[in-house]
Parts: sequence; C-alpha cells; structure tokens
Amino acid sequence: MLTRKQQHRKRFFDLTVTLLLLPFVIIPVLLLILIASLVTKANGLFVQTRIGQFGKPFRLYKIRTLRGVGHTDIVAIKSSEFPFGSWLRRSKLDELPQLLNVLKGDMSWVGPRPDVPGYADVLEGDDRMILNLKPGITGPATLKYKDEEVLLLQQPNPLEYNDTVIWPDKVKLNKLYMKHWSLKRDVGYVFQSVFG
Repeated sequence: MLTRKQQHRKRFFDLTVTLLLLPFVIIPVLLLILIASLVTKANGLFVQTRIGQFGKPFRLYKIRTLRGVGHTDIVAIKSSEFPFGSWLRRSKLDELPQLLNVLKGDMSWVGPRPDVPGYADVLEGDDRMILNLKPGITGPATLKYKDEEVLLLQQPNPLEYNDTVIWPDKVKLNKLYMKHWSLKRDVGYVFQSVFG
C-alpha cells in the first residue's frame, strides 16, 4: 500500500498534469463530443458506472464510440463501432474526458484501468490490495494489453479468455505496480502511453 506521502505526491502529479493540459484539450474534447453526438444521434459524452478505489462505484466519462446500448461483449462492441468511433478508440482520444475524473479525484493518471462491476469488486484475498489504488487512465496492464480487442477477437470464446487469462494477468501486473510504485515510474508510463 502507498504511504500517505506517496499518495500526496501521486495526487500532486495528477492535478499538476491535468491542470496544465485542460486549457489545451477542452475545446478539442467538446468538438469530439459534438461530432460523436451527431454521428450516433445520442449524447456524445458516454457515462458508465465503473469500480473505483476501495471498490466504490463512480461515473466514468468517455467520448461515445459506439451506436446503440447494451454492448455485452467484444463482438457486440465491434459490430456497433462506427468509423469515427473506431478512430477515437485506436487513438485513445475517447479517454480524454477522464481528465475530469482525475480532477474530481475518482481516478489517477496511472493505475489499474477501472472495470465494470463484476471484476475488481469481487476480487478476493491479497488481490484486493489493488483496490487501494485509484484507477488510472494508463498503467502497466493498459500498456501490455493496448491491443486487447484484437487479441480477444482472435479467441473462440473472448469472454472466457478475458476472464481466465487477461484479467488474472492484469491483477498480477497491477499488484506489482503497487508494490514497486514510484513517481518516476508513473511519469514513464504516461510518456510511454503518449509517445510509445
């Protein structure tokens, strides 16, 4: 578990980077939300319940990349994707509204990706240690599985592969991240996500 001093340093980093970026990204984000609204004929700002620090649910913000609702698996997601949404997902620009989540304190720049209910909130034993972290926009597991959708679509049973292979590996990576946390590593993960 991070010490209080480490938590303060991490939060200071999160706020500093977010406040420096916001003036430059707010207009592009609003334009992307508007385009997504026009293309999907729905609110271009997508809001979904995810599991956050200490297992508490929070509202995660993204730019809408899919048409319709109720996308339960990767096949449904890919079939509901539209070209602009596909570009947003590939470029990760759909994640930009999460700067609001970071500003609010729901998320951090680096940490485990926040999942829908049914994953992090049902962890057991020492796996639950990752719930002490704020979920992140990026992190070691996010970087390792940056092509997760492609990998899942190659499987005969994508959900089973996610639940039995990818998810346990992400938990392991996030536990290692927590045990060996440093601000220098966080900066490295952010740079790797942007420029890598």
